[in-house]
Amino acid sequence: MLRAVTPIHLTQLQARRIWLQAQRLDEDAPFGAGPDAVAAATAHLGYVQIDTIHVIERCHHHILFTRIPAYRRADLRQAQSVDKSVFEYWTHALAYVPSKDFRLFLPTMRQYRRAGHRWLKSVKPEDMRKVMRLIRQGGALTIRDIDDDVLTEKEHLWASRKPSKRALQLGFYQGVLTISGREGMLKTYELTSRHFGWDKPPKPASEAETAAYLLDRALRAQGVVSLDSICHLDAPAKPKMRRLIEARMRRCELVAVDVEGAGKQAHWMRPETLDGIGDLGSDRVHILSPFDPLIIQRKRTELFFDYAHRFEAYVPKEKRQFGYFALPVLVGEDIVAALDLKTDRQKRKLLMQKWSWVGPGRAAKGEARKALKRRIEDELHRFERFQLGD
Repeated sequence: MLRAVTPIHLTQLQARRIWLQAQRLDEDAPFGAGPDAVAAATAHLGYVQIDTIHVIERCHHHILFTRIPAYRRADLRQAQSVDKSVFEYWTHALAYVPSKDFRLFLPTMRQYRRAGHRWLKSVKPEDMRKVMRLIRQGGALTIRDIDDDVLTEKEHLWASRKPSKRALQLGFYQGVLTISGREGMLKTYELTSRHFGWDKPPKPASEAETAAYLLDRALRAQGVVSLDSICHLDAPAKPKMRRLIEARMRRCELVAVDVEGAGKQAHWMRPETLDGIGDLGSDRVHILSPFDPLIIQRKRTELFFDYAHRFEAYVPKEKRQFGYFALPVLVGEDIVAALDLKTDRQKRKLLMQKWSWVGPGRAAKGEARKALKRRIEDELHRFERFQLGD
């Protein structure tokens, strides 16, 4: 059990400001520009989530654009395929991860080599041998380069009918293959050792190193953390994380925090974080992805912002409140609207499906509402250029 400690009280606004500063959403171009900015942003956030939905630009590009105003899609391709400063792997979802953190994922990869993957139980040894032979002998390939598969029935909705694709996916989870590049959602697979140019792979991280990595990643990108925010969708990791937090508190490296409205949910932060609490001094407008780190943990977003985001892509149309793919709009330190947007790539237009005012945006009236709308529309013009660019 964690020791009884009188926590530091934080108002909701103070906690929100700490999180926004940790997410680097209070600065114009905190990571600079180009492929190095992609690597720096990914390293700071810890991961950048990947998703297939494409009604607007896919979320990995969107998340990077939010923090890198001059971002171009080619910057991510350079970082992944040429500089090799980021790689793809599974965090709580498929994501870009800093290559310097590869060793933290090796224990999971080795576990998949020993026990297989629950989503890929049907992969046959001969299919695995086939794809590995093709890549060893012929170099990196995509699933489109393999045209001799005998198609099989899907095991679930997102499964492939191609045995070779499932074998490639298993090799990816096992770490023997890596995704050396992608065009849209078409992935190019390469031998991991050949892609990174290793004579031997890095040393796998220990359990203690992995727990420390998860805690430090959360503290860096969230500022104020809870067990839920550190171990997002990974409940089995919580007992070990509790023990690590207790140890750091004994060393005065962390302080307990009582966040307004959190009830009994415990939070922590580094003592020096207190020094940075103050007015953000920022009135920037950010149109956020629903997979942005500020939004993806829905309960945390609601606690800090009084905004309950609804991801309604899989909700029947008649039951949607915000729309199929609504994007929260952050203005300064408030989420004020949710915009359901769609890119018409043939007509080269960004279409407004629905505009919903929320929170302070709903409360604003008259000229204040009009001024707020103009500022969001100005950012929408920039966002449209990003959607249609490259």
